[in-house]
Amino acid sequence: MAKHRIFTTSVASVYPHYVTKAEKKGRTKSEVDEIFRWLTGYSQEALEAHLGKRTDFETFFADAPEMNPARALIKGVVCGVRVEDIEEPTMREIRYLDKLIDELAKGKAMGKILRTP
Repeated sequence: MAKHRIFTTSVASVYPHYVTKAEKKGRTKSEVDEIFRWLTGYSQEALEAHLGKRTDFETFFADAPEMNPARALIKGVVCGVRVEDIEEPTMREIRYLDKLIDELAKGKAMGKILRTP
């Protein structure tokens, strides 16, 4: 079975769309970056390096220093699919990221987005 094309898409090609979506709703690029760092464990410098190298999504998530265990608390629908029901691990990580950015754009507080107790 062929890989979904999002796996080989560079994070850098989608990242500006995440930022634009957030900024249109009065949020900031730094909040988008905070979500990326929270989810993956990358430092800001490492995140920027991956964007500069145009790392694909599959590699970006496979190389993440420490995927946040609280990401399992992310529930809901993205693109008509419940994120908690996605079985393919990389696709689930991508959809977790999409869901967090959606929550940011909808005005949710960062503490709630980042599942802070």
